[in-house]
Amino acid sequence: MKISADFRMIARDTLRGKWMVAVLVGLAATLLGGVASGGPEINFHIEGSSLNASLDYAGQTIFSTGGADSGIGALLVGSAVYMTIAAILMGVVYFVLGSIVGVGYARFNLELVDGGFPSFGCLFDYLYDWQTTAAARLLRSLYILLWSFLLVIPGILATYSYAMTDFILAEYPELTAGEAIARSKELMYGNRWRLFCLNVSFIGWEILSALTLGIGGLWLHPYKQAANAAFYREISGTGYMGSSEFYSF
Repeated sequence: MKISADFRMIARDTLRGKWMVAVLVGLAATLLGGVASGGPEINFHIEGSSLNASLDYAGQTIFSTGGADSGIGALLVGSAVYMTIAAILMGVVYFVLGSIVGVGYARFNLELVDGGFPSFGCLFDYLYDWQTTAAARLLRSLYILLWSFLLVIPGILATYSYAMTDFILAEYPELTAGEAIARSKELMYGNRWRLFCLNVSFIGWEILSALTLGIGGLWLHPYKQAANAAFYREISGTGYMGSSEFYSF
């Protein structure tokens, strides 16, 4: 049974010579909602007697009302309502696109771990399975939320139980959302602590990334995702073919 250091070693091995494409694909996956990201936001700013509202996405302002001098009522009825509707629509699109890209990014990392040379196009390989990917992300989020209502610990356990869902759908897109989630729960039974330890093992790199104002995260994120893909390969009973040797799971 492999430990965290083994998975990190496999990740480094598979990323050798492929760091640049991994960084670019990881950045794209983040911006498209495939991994944790902000999504559309409505922000209000008060400057003196003026109230400004803006619709922001990925740190960029998509739409702004400009200054509204004492017109708070009109703003709430007009611009704010418009932006709320726009944000909801964008949120739905972002959610669906993110679910597609999330599974595609899982495929990208599995192919990396398998010793292949995946392309940027992997992110959109599951475009025609958007109903399943979106349903899986929605159900997973709902289950985690419901478990979190009990206490923090059950919510954390649920998060780890469903952590392999994207990897499973990447390999078995014919499964339903419920089946993929159930399979993830089955695979993670007895392995949640191991995945937790793997995540914690990156704490030093997280600190270094923070010291570089997050720039180091561009390299840290692909590193972590490749390690998670290697972890999935082990607990799913499949194998990894590296550039120079075979690791049998």
